[in-house]
Amino acid sequence: MSVSHFFMPVQNIIGPGALDEALQIVGKMGFRKALIVTDPGLSKIGVANTVSDKLAAQGIPATVFDGAQPNPTVSNVNAGLEALKTAQADLVVSLGGGSSHDCAKGIALVAANGGKIEDYEGVDKSAKPQLPLLAVNTTAGTASEMTRFTIITDETRHVKMAIVDKHVTPFLSVNDSGMMEGMPAALTAATGMDALTHAVESYVSTAATPLTDACAVKAIELIARYLPTAVSEPKNQEAREKMAYAQFLAGMAFNNASLGYVHAMAHQLGGFYDLPHGVCNALLLPHVEAFNMGAASDKLNEVGAILQANNPQLAGLDPVAAIKKLADIVGIPKSLEELGVKREDFDVLAENALKDVCGLTNPVQASHAEIVGIFAAAFGPR
Repeated sequence: MSVSHFFMPVQNIIGPGALDEALQIVGKMGFRKALIVTDPGLSKIGVANTVSDKLAAQGIPATVFDGAQPNPTVSNVNAGLEALKTAQADLVVSLGGGSSHDCAKGIALVAANGGKIEDYEGVDKSAKPQLPLLAVNTTAGTASEMTRFTIITDETRHVKMAIVDKHVTPFLSVNDSGMMEGMPAALTAATGMDALTHAVESYVSTAATPLTDACAVKAIELIARYLPTAVSEPKNQEAREKMAYAQFLAGMAFNNASLGYVHAMAHQLGGFYDLPHGVCNALLLPHVEAFNMGAASDKLNEVGAILQANNPQLAGLDPVAAIKKLADIVGIPKSLEELGVKREDFDVLAENALKDVCGLTNPVQASHAEIVGIFAAAFGPR
């Protein structure tokens, strides 16, 4: 019997009104000043100011840093560190989706450990816990609000750095489904398919355990059943809440079983072309799992059965076809070519993907040529 570890935040609050309850808890913890790390969109529509006002009501004044861009960069982290220093904050609050959470994790990790964010690429490179981080999630997909994964784009190398570190896990995560109703359909679809990718990759991972399997299976079930409704009916509170649970369960799974070549390859597309992560995952997932079928057929056939049982539109399809069909149902673009990816870049993309730590627990270890082949398969219409 091997020893396994299970990582997740100490406390997690999910459901309508979760934000207010979380801030009441944080208000009793003695923090003096907060830095809210968010994106320009949430800042512009006033969500960041709302959270700032709620923190002030708990006796914690806050400064807003809205420099977290999609696919956050080393420069974003450095700018956030300057904002943290100026604010003299002892609490970091990430507000948004994966980009805000990852940027905030990078800021909090370097603030506590020194150096620069590039020093922490890889697994468990830090010496001590990051500055306290409260993660307030507004999307249902990345699960970055509760994981030990941080993905930061190094602009000089045009790659996404995977930082996997037990010290970047927030002390409290918040999934208030009422805050997710404003997500556009395209973002709902992309983040939902990101969550499906987390669940499937962790389920077939060589590091999977009965704990992670249970989380992955339930996540797949909920995504198949509720993602199409969340996309087509953005105000459907049941669908939003179920997707909040689904993405969290998928996060619990991959936070501990890790991921595979879908993410190793998607990170390269994001770093090279600045493409939306969830869309890249959705396009790559069926092709990577077709590659994995020989080594993980039993589990992938179970994935197919779960998808079919929870969505009548997927009935009669094999697992790869069911994943493609679900992507079609929720309106995911159909090819990497459509996103502007170039065939001539496949070699460098494959080279970098094989160095990504997320590929280490893929059920089949691929060659450079095989990774190029998967990129080529996803290049044309699915």
